[in-house]
Amino acid sequence: MAYSQIRLKILPSVRCLFDKMVQLKVEGLAPHKQVQLRSKLVDDRGVVFKASALYKADETGQVDVYTAPSLGGSYTGVEPMGLFWALAPETPHSKLLKKNVLSPSLVEIEALSGETGEVLASETNERRYMTEGMKRIPVQLGRIRGVLFVPPGKGPFPGIVDLYTFGGRLTEPRSSLLANKGFVVFALAYTDYQDLPKRPKKLELEYFEEAVSYLRAQPEVKGPGIGIIAISHSGALALSMSSFFSGISATVCINGCNANTVIPLHYKDIVIPPLPHVMKNVKIIESGLLDVRDALPDPSLEKNRASLIPIERASCQFLFAVSEDDRNWNSVFFAKQAAATLRNHGKESFQVVKYPKAGHFLEVPHMPFCPSGFHGAVGSDVVFGGEPKAHSEAQLDLWGKVQEFFKSHLDN
Repeated sequence: MAYSQIRLKILPSVRCLFDKMVQLKVEGLAPHKQVQLRSKLVDDRGVVFKASALYKADETGQVDVYTAPSLGGSYTGVEPMGLFWALAPETPHSKLLKKNVLSPSLVEIEALSGETGEVLASETNERRYMTEGMKRIPVQLGRIRGVLFVPPGKGPFPGIVDLYTFGGRLTEPRSSLLANKGFVVFALAYTDYQDLPKRPKKLELEYFEEAVSYLRAQPEVKGPGIGIIAISHSGALALSMSSFFSGISATVCINGCNANTVIPLHYKDIVIPPLPHVMKNVKIIESGLLDVRDALPDPSLEKNRASLIPIERASCQFLFAVSEDDRNWNSVFFAKQAAATLRNHGKESFQVVKYPKAGHFLEVPHMPFCPSGFHGAVGSDVVFGGEPKAHSEAQLDLWGKVQEFFKSHLDN
């Protein structure tokens, strides 16, 4: 059979935004022939991510990944975006890094003969982060460091501060993709970015207050209420900002802690010490990785209460998103405790969304699953938990909920 008749199609287009689904089709195969589909992505650090799946052509010689089941490989069954979320790093314990979103992430897709392994067809999916006309503005103002994303159009738009993980500097992918939905998003760094120290002796909440003031002052931002989205270590910073600042309307806390951790937090004459670690609770699992899930004690115990964030002071709406298999820490327990604190103070201004079998890093849709990696605070590789398929579904579901939450509480 002439290979020239075989076509690999990425629909509706080879170019799309990163959070969009695409339809992969192979046409022109011999009926019922097996074909292997492979995907490959190289991140900004040069780490190679790969996935593969075995399919069987139908009687017309076509494979439609939207409806056809994978018979084996990185995943099985009908998984329209399996070749994206199942991408796994060749270098173990690597999390996909995208430093700058001006360029797309390129995912190469190949169709290979199930018998000979010969490449039959290939195509590249350009997965972009910024819609046409969006502005990406690096911010160095006083001591504030970050990147502002302003969507195209007349505006004004609701404003959101986006905080990332302790060792993650800032997250341009999430900020830019959220800005595509009609928000001005400020990706704010607070450690290890440009001239910000890697391991500061303390974090000053005034820094974050200056960032909120900066965002609110932008002509494209519709005030007065500002939103915050945070994950992991920065969750407690988001809760602190919501508790101490006025004008915060909606806060999303993803797999965070309701107490301060790692670095002392200062605000005016208040000092919130970090929750002490219980080192004997750190386990080494079979693979040799650390499991630090139970390394933090109960923040509500009398001896730990100084580390609790006083969220009963907050007047905003909260969305707590938690993964039941988070191995970074017990985020379900922390979210339940935060919810109980609010309820005990007569506040029902929160929702808790739980994701069974999902791990720590709930990212934007179709982001490759990260089961383990280097932990900035621990200083070694740890397990982050979760199962690839369940984790991917959680990311997709949460993305819709985040947009809905901000639209309903900032768009008024």
